[in-house]
Amino acid sequence: MEREQAKARVNFRPLVFCAFGLIFGIFLYFRIRFGGFAPSDLLFCLLLPLALFPLSWKRTFALLGAVVLFAGLGAGLAHLSAVRFGRGAESGEHTVTGVVVSFTVNTGRTDVLLGDLAIDGVPRGGKLSVTLETEAFRAGDLVTFTARVHKLGLEEGGLVLTYDLPNDIRYEASETAAEKVGRSGNPLLRLNAALYDRLGQGLEGESAQIAYALLTGNSHGMDRGLIGEVRRGGVAHIFVVSGLHIGILFGTVCLVFKKPCKKYAFLPALGAAVLYAAFCNFTVSSVRAAIMCGVAGAYRAFGRKYDFLQSLALAALLILPFSPAQWFAAGFRLSFGACVGLALFSGTFSRAFRKIRLPAFFARYLSANLSVHLFTFPILLDCFGYFSVWGTLLNLLLVPVLPVFFLTVLLGAVLALILPFAAGAILAIPRGMLSIFLILFSAGSFDFALTGFALGGGATLISAGCVVLSERVRMRASARALLAGALAVLLTAVLLFQNVVFAGGRVDVCAETGRAALVRTPDTAVLVIDDEISLADCKDFLARTYGGKLDGVFVIADDEMRAINVAAFLGADAVYARDEVATGLRETAVVFGETAQIGGLGFRFETRSTLVVTGYGAVVAFDFGGTFAPAADFFVDSADAGLIFFFKDGIIKAL
Repeated sequence: MEREQAKARVNFRPLVFCAFGLIFGIFLYFRIRFGGFAPSDLLFCLLLPLALFPLSWKRTFALLGAVVLFAGLGAGLAHLSAVRFGRGAESGEHTVTGVVVSFTVNTGRTDVLLGDLAIDGVPRGGKLSVTLETEAFRAGDLVTFTARVHKLGLEEGGLVLTYDLPNDIRYEASETAAEKVGRSGNPLLRLNAALYDRLGQGLEGESAQIAYALLTGNSHGMDRGLIGEVRRGGVAHIFVVSGLHIGILFGTVCLVFKKPCKKYAFLPALGAAVLYAAFCNFTVSSVRAAIMCGVAGAYRAFGRKYDFLQSLALAALLILPFSPAQWFAAGFRLSFGACVGLALFSGTFSRAFRKIRLPAFFARYLSANLSVHLFTFPILLDCFGYFSVWGTLLNLLLVPVLPVFFLTVLLGAVLALILPFAAGAILAIPRGMLSIFLILFSAGSFDFALTGFALGGGATLISAGCVVLSERVRMRASARALLAGALAVLLTAVLLFQNVVFAGGRVDVCAETGRAALVRTPDTAVLVIDDEISLADCKDFLARTYGGKLDGVFVIADDEMRAINVAAFLGADAVYARDEVATGLRETAVVFGETAQIGGLGFRFETRSTLVVTGYGAVVAFDFGGTFAPAADFFVDSADAGLIFFFKDGIIKAL
């Protein structure tokens, strides 16, 4: 067995293969169900023969069987989660009662997420998001209201798949007034509400929101400009209760109990980590970190060698069966992707940096940072449309001080809860630390980021390439170099195909909103929007698809003025609308009329809300309201969001 283990391309890790099968089954089910399957999705399967060779037939069949079995299990669990999500009350006017599980206070209102739902007196599963017309609601409040309720469906795609389904948010309700009719008996929800109010009393405005985000992971109350700077700076993970936070807490409690509990100090530390994860609503990153910390502590206590990859795989096997759709959530992929990067490359980079005699701390930091970025930058580009160039430098400054920062704010918050009359004095030191943070991100600009292009199948290619090229896969240096060159050529080809229009034309539809489309030819780029899309959504869409200058923005909407106000900030050469309205805009050219010509494309407004584009032998009609345009060879509405199309010689082809 030892001889076989030595010859195998990778070490024998059954849990890793099981986790891979489970993830692949979940991924494939949703891709096939929603029509997004592509040949590149099978790329990872090609790695299996490489990983299994030259294991014995018995082990090979055992591992392949495990992959197939868990893939089937993953697909089955994904189907059950989709069916469960589809159950519930139909859309309409309903009386809703529920418990506030999370909240964001805005000016004059509170955005809340309700659990323990009863709709028209009937208990329902899932959660409901609604904006309530007062700032008075907190976590743990039992509220009731009557409003128009929309039942979310998976066919809506976009954010429903990547956010609502993983978080089991099945309903949305229109903004309404509500009545508080009681309090939940859940002590953690009550503690969350008390923490928010105590921080608000002891800290000033934005500092209180930053402290609350740091401790709970709920950053929705932070100033949008500030959180944007934090994200573009590559340090948004500070405000997501992640492995850093759980690791700091776990290590601190282990240190405190090291003398009385000796090797079993990990038990109270694990208890603290689980309790803290529960306080933060069991976010994926916090649960993953708690599981891995617990496994590491147990292995160390019993003198066993800790296997980071096996521990990570165990965390995935424990999390995904309860919520298979977490695979589509950015938080899951970033959390697990960062750990995979560390497992595969941190040792390699660390040895390389030691050879050039970098200081030990700097070498450890750079190796960890580069390892994490290898796996997370394609996820960041895919989910958010950018990758921070500032991240390495800012993390070098902030990560070393995060333990002191986090523990100081946490201790101050605990003491302020125990001694509310002295909250102001207790939180004086955290207030000063938060002020320094505010000064840093208020004084600097971190807009420099990789953006404006899509990876498409390149994301899978990068991840697969990183796995194969890591030292975890035993391979001759010549073979590794040849494979790296081949992958570089293939990745270049994929990126060119995904982002450059060499002939004909191309239409990309905004998957998140279904309210914008980008039309491109070799020399023209035009954006089509309606009046329901925000400026932020437009910029996010362009960040994922196009980084150049727009030749024009066409607005198709009944409320043209609202759409024109959004289009004016997109930096296009001109904004086009059908019916003339007074805009008051001086720096932006606004062109009114039923027809326009840009490059080789002709544009015609059939109505205010219908635009027909002609060129390259094709006719394409856009009507985001869902009214079919009979003159069109191809029709785009919100149901088609997420698909990518090419049109050439009168033929439109879905990619």
